[in-house]
This record gives sequence, structure tokens and C-alpha cells, in this order.
Amino acid sequence: MELGTMTHIAIMMDGNGRWGKQRGLTRSQGHYAGSKAMERLIEAALELGIKTLTLYAFSTENWTRPKEEVNYLMDLPAQYLTEKLPEYRQKKIKICISGDVEGLPNHTRKAVMTAVNETKNNDRLIVNFALNYGGRNEILFAVKSLIKDSSHTKITAEDINEELLENYLYTKGLSDPDIIIRTGGEKRLSNFLLWQSSKSEMWFTDTYFPDFNKHMLIQAINEVNQRKVMNKI
Repeated sequence: MELGTMTHIAIMMDGNGRWGKQRGLTRSQGHYAGSKAMERLIEAALELGIKTLTLYAFSTENWTRPKEEVNYLMDLPAQYLTEKLPEYRQKKIKICISGDVEGLPNHTRKAVMTAVNETKNNDRLIVNFALNYGGRNEILFAVKSLIKDSSHTKITAEDINEELLENYLYTKGLSDPDIIIRTGGEKRLSNFLLWQSSKSEMWFTDTYFPDFNKHMLIQAINEVNQRKVMNKI
């Protein structure tokens, strides 16, 4: 398996709840199984030499789900990051967050920001969690922040370009994803990385995320690499 020029892979971790229901479990149990698959996937990314892994953990639209499920999804990142933080410090994994952190419950926000601050100098693998994230919200946030800054700086309309706007996105400092993978059978972006995905390859699978593994990740990379070869012929 050759990574080629690929450095950033983004994954829409879809199908956790359906995985649980299919097995007579609760949706929350499906989300827990998804967190274990995510743990294995991060380890696979380290082994494969991937530099950045973005994981769509909770969208702004997910707030409309049943309260019990939302509460669990807000508890899960806090539990996961608190448990894994010593390991991630040791393995030089840097945790980043893309999304409206201020809109998270206090205990979730505290755990998230602790993980971000305590791993900020790590450089082996960036794991970027898209948490309380929405692509349109991100662009609106960037535009509003830029306008606010322009009111007390010398930024003019002529100064505004893609590079400047990208400095106001949640993903500031990260490369755009080379591949966006979506599990669970759906074939749409669902408000994920709308700005950043303009040149990304898409790869879809019917497999629910708890069953997604290193072998399938390699399959996705190989198939996309093959597409690029064919496009050059």
C-alpha cells in the first residue's frame, strides 16, 4: 500500500446507531462500538504513516436526535479523551477540534480543551475531531470573524482571498483532506468540510462504522490511488 501524496484522510463515521439496532442493541451501544472502531482506526493511521485524520464525531444537526442519545454522545468524548490522553501524549498524537466548542456542555468542553492543550506540541499524528461541527456554520463563523476583524484593522475587500478566509476556518493550519470516506451506505457530504473538500476524492462503503477497519482504510487509499493513475492515462 502506497500513501503517495496523501497526508490527510477524513472519515464520516456513519451507521453506529443502525449497527446497534441491527443487533438488538441500543443506538448508544452502537455509538460505543463506534468509539472502539475509532480507537483502532487511530492506531491504524499511526501504523500507515498518515499525518492528519479528521473524524466527524457530532454534527450541528445531531442535536435534534433523542435527548438520551445526545446526552450519551456528549458524555462519550469526555470519557474517551480522558481515558486515552496519557496514551496519546506518549504516542505523540496531537488532538485538534473543529467545531463550535462553546456550544458543548461544560464537562465535554473541559475534557476536549484539556486534550487539545496537553497534546498541542505533539507531531506524529494529528487527530482532528469534528465536534458540534457544520460546514455552513463554519463558513458563516469565518465570514463573521473576518468582518469583525476588518472593523479594527486595515483589511479591505481587495485583501480578502481564499488564503485569508482559510485562516478563519475551524481547520486553520490543517491541509485539505485528500480523501473523504463515508461509511454506512449514504453517498452525500451532509454539511461536512464543504470548503475543504473542493478537490477531495470521495470513497463510500455500505459498511457501518463499527465494522470499518484498517483493511478497508487501505482499500480506500489503494482505490483512490488507482483513480489518480487512470486519470493520468
